[in-house]
Amino acid sequence: MTSAELDRRHVWHPFTQMRDWNDPAHEMIVLVEGSGAVLKAEDGREYLDGNSSIWTNLHGHRHPEIDRAIKDQIDRIAHSSFLGSTNDVAVRLAAKLIEATRLADHKVFFSDDGSTAIEAALKMVYQARLQRGETVRRKFVSLASGYHGDTIGAMSAGHSPIFHAAYRPLLFETEEVMSPACYRCPHNQAKPRRGVEARAGRQCQWECLDALTTKLDALGDQATALVMEPAVQGSAGMTMHPPGYLAQAAAACRDRGVWLVLDEVMTGFGRTGSLFACQGENVAPDLLVLAKGLTAGYLPVAATLASRDIFDAFLGDYSEMKTFFHGHSYTGNALGCAAALANLKIFETGQTLGTIAKSARILEHALARFWDHPNVGDVRQEGLVCAIEIVEDFDTRKSFPFAQRLGHRICLEARRHGLLTRPIGDVLILMPPYCATEAQLTHMADALWLALCTVLPLPNCSTPG
Repeated sequence: MTSAELDRRHVWHPFTQMRDWNDPAHEMIVLVEGSGAVLKAEDGREYLDGNSSIWTNLHGHRHPEIDRAIKDQIDRIAHSSFLGSTNDVAVRLAAKLIEATRLADHKVFFSDDGSTAIEAALKMVYQARLQRGETVRRKFVSLASGYHGDTIGAMSAGHSPIFHAAYRPLLFETEEVMSPACYRCPHNQAKPRRGVEARAGRQCQWECLDALTTKLDALGDQATALVMEPAVQGSAGMTMHPPGYLAQAAAACRDRGVWLVLDEVMTGFGRTGSLFACQGENVAPDLLVLAKGLTAGYLPVAATLASRDIFDAFLGDYSEMKTFFHGHSYTGNALGCAAALANLKIFETGQTLGTIAKSARILEHALARFWDHPNVGDVRQEGLVCAIEIVEDFDTRKSFPFAQRLGHRICLEARRHGLLTRPIGDVLILMPPYCATEAQLTHMADALWLALCTVLPLPNCSTPG
């Protein structure tokens, strides 16, 4: 039995309509090898990894330093309990994370992935407020279209109807505030212009910030924390915030005694150009949530960094029951922490941020042609996060009917040109590994352009040459 046949018989994939997946006519790519920015399938075909294996694989596949770190660690020990004991690898990683984030007074709590790290953050906030005597502060505020994962707390903090509508009765209530997403902002008076990203050409009075401060003031002492993805809201369609929003939102929280929880699961570790997106605006959050790129896509490790004020709320006599009763079997996993340490070392010893800046310029140039297609509404970029939004009408920003699945069809077509990536609705995504060469970055853009022109053909769509 082939791998594809075994998959259809036994596997249930995430975020996948399995009726379509299990159709024998569906072409299934079975990946078996990777090297750098290239993935190899079982049938021998090769593809460029255009979304870093769902936004995780920072430095490419089989990076020698990370491979070596994992092999060295497995010769010592792969895992031991973090409950009642510690290990030398996790504590070194915690120290390195504090140093890298510049959050000197924070403590590091390890978990498994982005959802569990967000879940831990929400529970820390809730319990800390109770134990500080701030029992009224129970209302979480988060951005519209936010996505923070799929556990109950993470879903509650998000506002993503496509992913979470079915589970709404299970969730606790949170307060939603408008997202600073300029392209579809009702307050942005600027008309769409070819070649001008919505953030750059926006005409508004920062109504998004007014909405946030109005909400916080209305909640008063009930507001406990603002939960948000800084700079880029990933699953919302790679919507990107105008510069300055984060710093002003952080100040608004600080002035009102509201804690700031930043979800850098996707934006962390250089993806937006800074090591962490919050550093781009000199913001120090009360809680910082990290995952995905923490181990450069090798192993599932996540971290929640909590301020000393929050940590101290859990200190007390055993009889006071102030302990944070939360944890995971693989907390502080030594093998994963070894991979994470090697990842951070690459940032320290290499020129990774400089490479990211150079690659971002290459992609910006390569993606400029997409503005020429009448069905491209916006081309936005933050570091090595690139998004191309497909619309039915440029002037009105009208979307295509959801059932047409234009983004999905374009990305399927891109496979024929050697590119693997995954859209968010009708938003095409490129988030390449940092190791991608100029030729590979150009090939990614070419493949996506050809796929677009095949699905939405134009007489003047030319073959790159």
